[in-house]
Amino acid sequence: MSMLFGGVRQVGYVVRDIEKAMDHWARTLGVGPWFYKEAVGTTEFKYYGKPSRLPQLSIALANSGDLQIELIQQRDDAPSLYLDSLNRGGEGAQHLAYWTDSGFDENVTRLLSLGYVEGHSGRMGTRGRFAYFVHPDLPGGMFEISEMAGGKGEYFREIRNAAESWDGGKPIRRMVAGSTTVTLP
Repeated sequence: MSMLFGGVRQVGYVVRDIEKAMDHWARTLGVGPWFYKEAVGTTEFKYYGKPSRLPQLSIALANSGDLQIELIQQRDDAPSLYLDSLNRGGEGAQHLAYWTDSGFDENVTRLLSLGYVEGHSGRMGTRGRFAYFVHPDLPGGMFEISEMAGGKGEYFREIRNAAESWDGGKPIRRMVAGSTTVTLP
């Protein structure tokens, strides 16, 4: 638990083959079901504070208890921290995320005042903003602040609820960009 941001809500992993990663997490580790968007639909993106080409991302989300696991595959070479992490260290855990309903701007200001640098930020569709931060004293650590507006909070709650009742069937559930409703089996 962070005294500043609350509990860590998500661990994000960068991967080269998201379908293989989802299958491993579901079948080997028993984590699922996975809600998979092959084309996320990023609508705004900045890389180190400057407007940047939108990265082509595939994302899968599942919960293990209260902790959300995010798998991220970048499908192009647009500048991003996802690609930087993958190129620097290979596949693996890339960030910890804190979620906020109404304190996004305050949290960003706080991190910047602590010497963090906004590595990349943006928005996916009409959902809340996200921003990733790095610090020169902790080059391997990365934090995301994610705003739960625009239906994102409800979507994440539905994913968690699906995990609670998951029986191992239908481990991968394909979603379309812009969808905010999870259809439970």
